[in-house]
Amino acid sequence: MKALIVWGGWNGHTPKETGEVFAEILREEGFEVTISDTLDYLADLDNLRTFDLFVPIWTMGEIDGKYCENVCTAVAEGMGIAGCHGGMCDSFRNSTQWQFLTGSQWIAHPGNDGTDYRVNIVKTSSSPIVDGLDDFDVSSEQYYIHVDPAVNVLATTTFPTADGPHAANGSVVVPVVYTKLWGEGRVFYNSLGHTYKIFDIPEAKELMRRGFLWATR
Repeated sequence: MKALIVWGGWNGHTPKETGEVFAEILREEGFEVTISDTLDYLADLDNLRTFDLFVPIWTMGEIDGKYCENVCTAVAEGMGIAGCHGGMCDSFRNSTQWQFLTGSQWIAHPGNDGTDYRVNIVKTSSSPIVDGLDDFDVSSEQYYIHVDPAVNVLATTTFPTADGPHAANGSVVVPVVYTKLWGEGRVFYNSLGHTYKIFDIPEAKELMRRGFLWATR
């Protein structure tokens, strides 16, 4: 199996270090891992087609339309895509096609980093990604995301935790972990991952490991 990790964008999300954590997980599962710190790696569609899994770790950047088209095509043909936090679903705010592919877009994190909240596993799910996992607590950014209605939600969190004008709406359940399909390809997302240190939490790391394996061609 071959995996491609592309990291970059805003350094506050520790893209390089997160890439190293993910590369270690993948290598332990037998993947041959290629790591790139440039989006130009996405220019060659034929090369992308050789990978079984693509892991984007790129926040608040801009993507060439052709690069995005190449990723969408490769995933539609069976290459999986899996990622976390702003590294996948706040990658390219100007690209609605990227958002269509990945299934959501970050819009807010009330309370910022250090917010204490619970991740609730969807107990009725039959997905192997969450099988046997229990709810767990984190202290990080709590991501409020706009979500594709086609996604299969595997874990959630409840707002409001931190106060703000959004609290006037009352209790709202927002996805944390989900999957979706894109042609022949599989899409996995986990909104945890503000920095690589969140994956010191066993459940957070295990969700990524299982998500990588599920999404792989």
